[in-house]
Amino acid sequence: MTQAPDRPPLAFEDLEGVVAAIRARGGRVSAARRIVLDALFAADGPVSAEHVAGGLGGRVVKSDVSSVYRNLELLEELGAVRHVHLGHGPGLYALEGMAGREYLVCERCGRVDAVDPLRLDDVRSAIRDQFGYEAGFAHFPIVGLCPACAGDTGAGTGEPEHAHSHGGYVHRHPHGHGHSH
Repeated sequence: MTQAPDRPPLAFEDLEGVVAAIRARGGRVSAARRIVLDALFAADGPVSAEHVAGGLGGRVVKSDVSSVYRNLELLEELGAVRHVHLGHGPGLYALEGMAGREYLVCERCGRVDAVDPLRLDDVRSAIRDQFGYEAGFAHFPIVGLCPACAGDTGAGTGEPEHAHSHGGYVHRHPHGHGHSH
């Protein structure tokens, strides 16, 4: 599910602000939704629904993962939450009012850098000028090599490595060794 096109993202700065904004849009803030919102405020960046359900390492109350998914979808429809895809893992969720960022992801080490969207305006302009596309990097990131990995060819193989996670476990392997994407 995605946010309704006629509903702009909500603006808020704290938990009470998002609760008021959700109620102003006719949404309810149940105890389960408040747990999800608490977890998103406690998170250091975009997180998976499973991570939210797991209580963010004990920082917030644990919840049922199916309930978390339902609440994240509703909060996204209301414009309070958005999801992003940062690499090969599951979709991640962040508060919309706090998530005015776009992302750069290193395909080798998995480093994620949040970037103010204004800093990517020159990139958007170049894409528009050369191809006619209006580019956005809020849902899918720009993928490449971070500065540290750009100077390294990867594990001495001469091939760039690739890192991705499976349920929180990150592994790396060189491209071209029987792994398809």
